[in-house]
Amino acid sequence: MNSLIDKLKPKENKFFLLLQKMGDLIITASDLMLECVKIATHDEAVSYYKKIKELEHQADAVQGEIFEELNNTFITPFDREDINNLSSKMDDIMDLMTSCSKRIMLYNPKRIPENASNLAVLLRESVGFLNLAIDELDSFKKRPEKIKEYCVQMNVLEKKADDVYEDFLIVLFSEEKDAIEVIKLKDILHELERATDACEAVGKIIKTVIIKYS
Repeated sequence: MNSLIDKLKPKENKFFLLLQKMGDLIITASDLMLECVKIATHDEAVSYYKKIKELEHQADAVQGEIFEELNNTFITPFDREDINNLSSKMDDIMDLMTSCSKRIMLYNPKRIPENASNLAVLLRESVGFLNLAIDELDSFKKRPEKIKEYCVQMNVLEKKADDVYEDFLIVLFSEEKDAIEVIKLKDILHELERATDACEAVGKIIKTVIIKYS
């Protein structure tokens, strides 16, 4: 009987706290990415990859907790499908940062272009707005406009990241003569650009939640 009652009790704080915890891990990883794209040695690349990989493991554990709570909770603060999609897409951001740092470590490129730093900065800014939106989720019915603005900013930053990546490709294909380096650098920066795409996708999920309950 008690277990049934527990399932019927709203666990809004639990979900919001877990999403905030995942957001904090993503922020920390994005800070590390800012440094990772400026590494000077292969040993540094290995070190940053290990740090970001550990954060990915922690984020996976948080996502697992969210999944368990969804299975064990009858009443959720908003649609369980939206909660699951939100945590899954946030996990994608972490996965893509891990993938980028792994490629830097494995490929050991001759140089990492300034465009990578520019993308890492845009990603960090986007993640910052993502966290602001997540922090406001527990009151999204009262202050939806503020959250919408954070989501708009994620969209703006994603478009800027697209432009940076496209400009990078134009220069890369016209100036880099080593085909292997072209492949390496294109692959590395593509993961960063995809991470900003994932941030925008999180914003779209959040906007969908707001629309459903407005």
